[in-house]
Amino acid sequence: MHQFTINRRHFLQGTTASLALTALGAQGMDLVHRANPYRVGLIGTGWYGKSDLLRLIQVAPVEVVALCDVDKNMLADAAKLVSQRQKSGKTPRQYGDYRKMLADNQFDIVLIGSPDHWHALQAIDAMKAGAHVYVQKPISVDVMEGEAMVATARKYKRVVQVGTQRKSTPHLIDAKKTIVDAGLLGKVSHVEMCCYFPMRANGNPPVQAVPDFLDYDMWTGPAPLRPYDGIPHVRWWRTFQEYGNGITGDMCVHMFDTVRWMLKLGWPKRISSTGGIYVQKEGKSNISDTQSAIFEYDDLNCVWQHHTWGGPANPEYPWSFTLYGENGTLWGSTMQCDFIPKDDKGPTGGKKIHLDVVYEKEKYPEDLTEPTNPKIELNAAPATRLHMLNFLNAIETNGRPIADIEEGHISTASCILANMSMKLGRPLVYDPQKREVVGDREANALLARPYRAPYIHPDPKRV
Repeated sequence: MHQFTINRRHFLQGTTASLALTALGAQGMDLVHRANPYRVGLIGTGWYGKSDLLRLIQVAPVEVVALCDVDKNMLADAAKLVSQRQKSGKTPRQYGDYRKMLADNQFDIVLIGSPDHWHALQAIDAMKAGAHVYVQKPISVDVMEGEAMVATARKYKRVVQVGTQRKSTPHLIDAKKTIVDAGLLGKVSHVEMCCYFPMRANGNPPVQAVPDFLDYDMWTGPAPLRPYDGIPHVRWWRTFQEYGNGITGDMCVHMFDTVRWMLKLGWPKRISSTGGIYVQKEGKSNISDTQSAIFEYDDLNCVWQHHTWGGPANPEYPWSFTLYGENGTLWGSTMQCDFIPKDDKGPTGGKKIHLDVVYEKEKYPEDLTEPTNPKIELNAAPATRLHMLNFLNAIETNGRPIADIEEGHISTASCILANMSMKLGRPLVYDPQKREVVGDREANALLARPYRAPYIHPDPKRV
């Protein structure tokens, strides 16, 4: 393992940042120093792929040696941007097939920012090629993919960090430490989570010719090959079950993962869900526009709700979680937290606590001018940087990162099981030891999606 040191200068400003760094085991960390830079590759150079990579470049010595994307235009733009941002000034090698990229190069780290239906195969192949992996959420589109990813990470002793960076969000770390762990809520016996963003693309574009700069067959990979009806990047692919798990798989996974982390929860005992397309029926989208799910634990239900039409129940918290304790309530989101005590008899004497998101615009002014589409999520940038530092710390210490692949699998698979429950119309009980839904043959047949030939679905028993 290479030697590295930590420069103990200011990383973030204020008490929230200090608590965040302490909780992550990285007090005062703002830059990793290493004798040799990490050799890095990126698969998927779209919005969040580039965002993750550029945040890594900001906090660690890296040499981005290769990029991969099936869109030649997006790939060329990303290569130019990386050459401007990495210290060496070198332009990474460009690939259209990630398998050739892995075969041609040796990587310390591979980042995966491709669409959800590619995450499992690419992560598994990168691990087998010798790299540690940072993979975006959700980690998989079916439960067995996730089981195979966990099995591969353990067999090959790879560090895998999942992009559920709420665990590295300064004000949420502060809330966990000073409110939840400090016992201000008392016993928490109910949780609500929601997303009311109008984020379900629902158009009717015509079938058209595939542009020459896009390898659509490779983009589709193991998923069903839909007729090409326009560039799938950014939002369009997310509106189809062929490539992902809908709003629940995309947005609930973040909030449910955060709640599990805050309350130290493992697998739910039982999962149920109802919903469907109730309002937005005019377009091609086949993911639910309205859905409720219940993740059951002992004396605790975690309830999810989304709808992609209308407005939010609380405009201040349109995508959020709420912890209901015997002594008060905690609202939390990517932007803020609010603790509301039940009365004036508690530890705070009735005083409310408000926590705001941390920005680093002055420290990283390049965040403000980053030429990505959509624009960088400024509120998430500090969290992603902390998440990268935690990832690197786990690599250097042979430890487990805060968003280890197993935790990402539990959160992802739980959301997938909720979608399965909605489809089947009944609650499901998943046994992670046996890797099966208890007493439900029909549900077990849905744990692994059929793959399009010639792709082969990973088997957790044969990694």
